[in-house]
Amino acid sequence: MAEVNSSQPPYLIVEHPINEPRPLRAIVVGAGAAGLNFAYATQKYLQNVSLVIYEKNAAIGGTWLENKYPGIRCDIPAHNYQFSWSLNPDWTEFYATGPEILKYFQDTAKKHDLEKYVKLRHKVVGAVWNEEHGAWSVDVQNEATGEVFKDRAEFLINASGFLNNWKWPDIPGLHSFGGQLTHTADWKEGLDLKGKTVAVLGNGSTGIQLLPQIQTDSDQQKQEFKDDPDKFHKYRKALEEEICARFDLVLKDSDAQAQAKALLAEYMKQRLGKDNPLAERLVPDFGVLCRRASPGIGYLEAMNEKNVRVVLDPIDAVVTNGVRLQTGDTVPIDVLICATGFDLSWKPRFPILGRDGINLQDQFDVRPVGYLGISAPNMPNYLVYFGPNSPLAHGSALPSFEHITTYMIRMIHKAQTQGYHSFEPSKQAVSDFVEHADAFFPRTIWSTKCRSWFKGGKEEGPVYALHPGSRVHWVHMMNEPRYEDYTWKTTNRNVFSYLGNGFSVSEVENKDVAWFLDEPEAGYRSVIY
Repeated sequence: MAEVNSSQPPYLIVEHPINEPRPLRAIVVGAGAAGLNFAYATQKYLQNVSLVIYEKNAAIGGTWLENKYPGIRCDIPAHNYQFSWSLNPDWTEFYATGPEILKYFQDTAKKHDLEKYVKLRHKVVGAVWNEEHGAWSVDVQNEATGEVFKDRAEFLINASGFLNNWKWPDIPGLHSFGGQLTHTADWKEGLDLKGKTVAVLGNGSTGIQLLPQIQTDSDQQKQEFKDDPDKFHKYRKALEEEICARFDLVLKDSDAQAQAKALLAEYMKQRLGKDNPLAERLVPDFGVLCRRASPGIGYLEAMNEKNVRVVLDPIDAVVTNGVRLQTGDTVPIDVLICATGFDLSWKPRFPILGRDGINLQDQFDVRPVGYLGISAPNMPNYLVYFGPNSPLAHGSALPSFEHITTYMIRMIHKAQTQGYHSFEPSKQAVSDFVEHADAFFPRTIWSTKCRSWFKGGKEEGPVYALHPGSRVHWVHMMNEPRYEDYTWKTTNRNVFSYLGNGFSVSEVENKDVAWFLDEPEAGYRSVIY
């Protein structure tokens, strides 16, 4: 017979029905694609949740608002770079341009009444976990007035993005340049390049996108997609299947990898001209997909133009009138465009102090590690889109956002209806996940020698940006949350207090009380092999 602790007051039934959603608040950082998707899902699937999205910019759009350089476009087919709940058959190009994508997101926010959740020109500058209240105290700066105020929410959702904190390259004398200096992620509208000598620093995705000309869909095909949603769905699915079916390319010793490397090397040489000395310097010796591939149609051809000079010598410093090379030569220029990327540390842009005052920025100092790219140890009720070890080289981000949001909604719903104060991934689960990832990556091309943001901008080192598996593998993993990998704390000392007074919320609210007969097999949907 169990002993009763007489020092505790007797347990009392909480007078509410099971599944009653207690009132919660969620603060989302960022009104880009991820933030909008979270708002849509919260609006549709959750009840009794107060939501606010703080956006530092003056408009919705995230990375597509901030990046405005000429030629910016998505490296994923446009028909797969859209939400399943907001389909657009009218893309003007196969790889949509930045302005068209921005319009899509802003139109989507308006169409689905998501703007009401967004506070523009409001920047989150800090967050501290309050254990007593089971909530985050968030400092927010009004960018218009400079005022900083506090908000509080049980859940903090970081949808601020991972490639939006741009930085200048570490080149001596950069800011001594006497001409116009700009970064592609901070492009100044109205920048006039006509008749000027322009230097572009960088040969990654951004630099490659400056000159492409892409084939467009026909008007007839667009109309067919509008008239026949099933045909449009099959087309989108075919594109997605093509993306998902190529994971063998990533395996460094596969025949597919060897064939792709040989094929693309030959293609590059043909575009440059077989006798072009640039071919020896530009055709990479590393494998295909060691770095993320970009659709740079027209890029290689542009290097053969008479007004283009390709400089492959290392830079010594930037001087007043140009760029000095390590050879001692100086290249005189009028405009210097840095297409040199972003802060790759994965550190949040503002301090996030979790349990026991641990700062997530400090926690990521040595190496950013988390749980499935969605949460981090010591950070209760904190969820993030595309944290470390996410599917960042696995096709379109938007379907991934939808899967991540589904996972988040399920976690929040569980906490809301089952009496949980907080949850966070256990340190053991995080350690085991990282151990598995580190053991997996050496078999992939991602781990081989090439400078990549997959490895934090290094040539060699652990791959901590990517998911250790295919896109389909990731979807399977996210399909069913492993609640056992989390440490859960209840609001009541009795973990079954959520059972309440014996009634269901369906009975109290006069809802359908025999819904289980309508879809008797609904519970098996997550049983997928």
